[in-house]
Amino acid sequence: MSTIKVVQVSSKLIRPTFYDDLSDEDHYNQPSTLTTSEFVPLTVFDRLAEDEHSCTLYAYRPPNPSNIFLEEGLRKALSEYPEWAGRFGIDDGGRRVILLSNEGMRLIEASTNCTLDEAMPFKKSTLLSFNPSHNGIEELALVQLTRFTCGSLVLSFSSNHMVADGVLMSRFMVAWGQACRGIDIHPCPSHDRNIFSPRVPSCVKFDHMTAEITKRDIIQEIVKPPYSEDDVIQHKVHFSPEFLAKLKSNASSLVSGIVNGKQRPYSTFVSLAAHLWRTVTKVRGLAKFQKTEMRISVNGRTRMKPRVPDEFFGNLVLWANPEAQAKDILDEPLSGTAEIIHDAVAKVNGDYFKSYIDFANYEIQEEDLIPKENWSVPSWWPNLEVDCWLGFPLGDIDFGIGKPCIIMPPFHNWEGVIYLLPSYGGDEGIDVYMSLFQQQLDLFEKLCYSID
Repeated sequence: MSTIKVVQVSSKLIRPTFYDDLSDEDHYNQPSTLTTSEFVPLTVFDRLAEDEHSCTLYAYRPPNPSNIFLEEGLRKALSEYPEWAGRFGIDDGGRRVILLSNEGMRLIEASTNCTLDEAMPFKKSTLLSFNPSHNGIEELALVQLTRFTCGSLVLSFSSNHMVADGVLMSRFMVAWGQACRGIDIHPCPSHDRNIFSPRVPSCVKFDHMTAEITKRDIIQEIVKPPYSEDDVIQHKVHFSPEFLAKLKSNASSLVSGIVNGKQRPYSTFVSLAAHLWRTVTKVRGLAKFQKTEMRISVNGRTRMKPRVPDEFFGNLVLWANPEAQAKDILDEPLSGTAEIIHDAVAKVNGDYFKSYIDFANYEIQEEDLIPKENWSVPSWWPNLEVDCWLGFPLGDIDFGIGKPCIIMPPFHNWEGVIYLLPSYGGDEGIDVYMSLFQQQLDLFEKLCYSID
């Protein structure tokens, strides 16, 4: 189909169920005095997150529930996740907080002039029309329901990253589905953001200023990408379980560690990340002594001691930053690259997270957290960013019609961003969504299934 039109039908604010008894007049006449029970603080991890919305797309084949049905479920889910219905504000100490104002989360209804199959594969312009615009808005979360002529539904959920990380964004979607199915929301989120107290005395063991602050900024002083922002595209590649097994065997071929009398191979994530790093390094044609880094998001919930509950609502992510010269990635066995990644991720352990908490409370300045926009082209070149969603409960996002047929991560106009998601195409493999320059797509497709 040549032209796909997405038309916005309605837009409204959705409040939690427990707030529906108040009329609009009563709502606006509520006392404005802020008490400690009416807001939640931003943690040191929330403040490190990007102050921007991130959008994830879920597609469902018919039959689908009505928008009214989904709206009622959303109200119930918001009663357990009131932060999404709140707004940012400032407390008496001048610190940014989340006001539990119950002003509402925005729900947009839209329709298209085509079937889902006619719209696929989604072009950049189509993806942007599915995503609710968040420019200049105060809402912390938005959702758009887009209906197709075939009865299919695309649900786009957009939320501010400072409120919660990807783990809890996906858990909120699971809760929404549970509410629609008429079952209790379980597990309920944990809202205590006062659990990250610094130690006394402080014990900062690592160079967090470089790892967490300086490396947030994309600096293109050494190597600038040869293409422009308009050349960035999003590409999906699927890796079957059979291919992943071969890749894991290859990446682990020289592993020396023995656990319980058996060789312990590298994880599927480490093996695939190493393969993608090698492939992209080849595609980019980096000089052999060019340093390249891989920025990997690491979830701290399972790493901190005592363990932070999986349902902790907020951000709890730091990054591993494995690095190497291009020649080391291309000339050495894949197991060498896998070892670099494995060791870097292993260092971001509970002690590292606690060290960052001490650093962020005593040594960081507010201006340090403001990203510096100093790029000529939005690109990680010669580096990569990898976000792993393999442990997210994406398959449990069920509104009474089963799991989604498509899940797509945010489309970033940044070259070099990679997302790893479980595939729901039937073979339980892995789908990789990555942004790259369109001029390099053919070479990437030629190399990505080659195991040296």
